[in-house]
Amino acid sequence: MAGRLKCMCGMAFCMFLLAACEDNSKQKAKTSPRLSYQVLTLAPRTTTIYSDFPATIQGEDVVEIRPMVDGYLEQIYVPEGGTVKKGQLLFRIKNPQYEQAVITAQAAIKSATADVEAAKMDVEKVRPLVEREIVSKYQLSSAQYTLQSKEAALAEAEATLKNAQTNLGYTILRSPQDGVVGAIPYKIGALISNSNTNPLTTLSHITNVYAYFSLNEKQLLSFSNRVEGATLQDKLDHLPMVSLILADGSLYALKGRLQTASGLIATEAGTASLKASFPNPRGIIRSGASAVVRIPRTEYSALIVPQNASYELQNKQFVYTLTKDNKCVSTAITSVPTNDGQFLIVQSGLKPGDRVILGAFNMKDSTVVIPVPANADSLYSNLGTTN
Repeated sequence: MAGRLKCMCGMAFCMFLLAACEDNSKQKAKTSPRLSYQVLTLAPRTTTIYSDFPATIQGEDVVEIRPMVDGYLEQIYVPEGGTVKKGQLLFRIKNPQYEQAVITAQAAIKSATADVEAAKMDVEKVRPLVEREIVSKYQLSSAQYTLQSKEAALAEAEATLKNAQTNLGYTILRSPQDGVVGAIPYKIGALISNSNTNPLTTLSHITNVYAYFSLNEKQLLSFSNRVEGATLQDKLDHLPMVSLILADGSLYALKGRLQTASGLIATEAGTASLKASFPNPRGIIRSGASAVVRIPRTEYSALIVPQNASYELQNKQFVYTLTKDNKCVSTAITSVPTNDGQFLIVQSGLKPGDRVILGAFNMKDSTVVIPVPANADSLYSNLGTTN
């Protein structure tokens, strides 16, 4: 009996200890201090974001140099990538046939000239005899017709010479414009024909260059809905100047303008082609290069929150906002990041005047916090936004 009493006393003591511990923990919970967090009050701001599109560079005028006659490539007077002036010698094609044709035509002219002179002499010899009625007028007419025939033969020989000289001139190729020489796929001694698939080279006039890029149908519709203008060209004219990112990642110093390149959407790819024109006075950008066209877009009433104020849960994006009584609430948002990735431009879920908690993680809804107002000017200094 005494043992059973001791056991009951022990159990009562344990229950007393547990109750005391529970009361102590509740007391600690009630007296635990609230946490302080920086809180950003949202207000509309103006900012600029960019859309980047891969592009291919082409010169303002790209001309293929193709032979007009057949022959062997005898001389190449310019290097690949060289800068040439209009009229500068580029190539010489060797074909003895055209040289011989000129020599033959020159000889034919000499022969025809001699025939004309002989016919003139016959006319001059017959004319006084006709005047004295020694011979009939028929002989004079015959001599004159012979002269006309010989003069026609001379004219034909002269035309043949000009044609031969023209063909011979085609063996010398000169630059039709100022520009930069492209690749030269043929070597000296190669057989050249006007039916060759590849041109001898291409000339790019690169004082101005075009950066060609594409927009898909969704991007094109978004652009059309967002930008003012009755036509596509009107909309392009309303856009600000665009930038060019070169292949090494550097920003090209001069800005360009957007222009239409094709009024149709390619059915195979579902894209529309646009181009941006850039001045290239120093010839830094070469035809065929790759680059990125950067198009700015200004948001005049954007709600912007720092990237680190958000978190993702089940493929959705959330931020912590504060109620009037300083209780935190998980709020779902949709947004697009700024180009530096440090901020989010909120598209839905927040409104001006909402308070967003900064630097909070794994908080439970309805948790009461002590708000500390964040310095918006300091926070947005790296963004470069203005009220």
